Amino acid sequence: MRETPTWLIEQFEAERPRLRALAYRMLGSLAEAEDAVQEAWLHLFRTDMSTVTNLGGWLTTVVARICLNMLHARKSRREESLDDSASAPIISHERTMNPEEEAELAEGVGLALLMVLDTLAPAERLAFVLHDLFSVPFDEIAPLVERTPTATRQLASRARRRVQGLTIEKDVDLAESRAVVDAFLAASREGSFDALLAVLDPGLVVRADRAAVARGMRGEVRGAQALAGITRGARHLLGRIPFAQPLLVDGGVGIVAAPRGWPLLLLRPSIRDGKIVAIDVIAAPAHVHQLRLAVLPSS
Repeated sequence: MRETPTWLIEQFEAERPRLRALAYRMLGSLAEAEDAVQEAWLHLFRTDMSTVTNLGGWLTTVVARICLNMLHARKSRREESLDDSASAPIISHERTMNPEEEAELAEGVGLALLMVLDTLAPAERLAFVLHDLFSVPFDEIAPLVERTPTATRQLASRARRRVQGLTIEKDVDLAESRAVVDAFLAASREGSFDALLAVLDPGLVVRADRAAVARGMRGEVRGAQALAGITRGARHLLGRIPFAQPLLVDGGVGIVAAPRGWPLLLLRPSIRDGKIVAIDVIAAPAHVHQLRLAVLPSS
């Protein structure tokens, strides 16, 4: 077996944090990101180093190509019915490595961004992540997605519009909705019953999709039962999720609930006169992919 030079190991380890950050933004999973970086090391081990002039750039390309292949495989697995995906998490993770580290990474990247990135086509995601987040030129990205630099620029531009949610409903007051959602999150985390009641309408309706029902929620609850359920459930669930974040869902303000950094539930509240009048609870990945998700502008 060929012995690996110490200098090559040291240079690879110096690149590892950046490569893992890239892979995590591409895949949304620490476990998969580690797998991608490890596979890049195996590629490097089998490569004639005399042909590599820029190790950092070479490794970036290799990791990006590995992630793209993993995304294509994931997309194939996702071509399933809502019923088949009822028990799957919003972003699937077959295993985890370090829940605390995953949560830290998710907080640093932003759960809302991860959610939106996960709805992009693989080539769009690659172009956006490499160019907008890691400043890789389009002429270097183009061969990876098998397009011209101009077409690659268009991919990134389309992804950027999706991420930023430039098409927002005109009749939605984002500032007001954001304030209500922020108050709901704060009250949930603090376990304040009175503060929760202050933002929930007495006629509240809570509707859960089939995946959420499969996890123990009722399909639809109204009025006093809905109020009691959401106040109890919000305090139990959101109070334990430090990284729950608001995001844009179909032009309105929603919430991604993510214990340990894993997107688990998407909450889509309907707001009228400063009160939450309905909450749709969405857990099926196929359902999530039918929505228009975007990162909220800074408040």
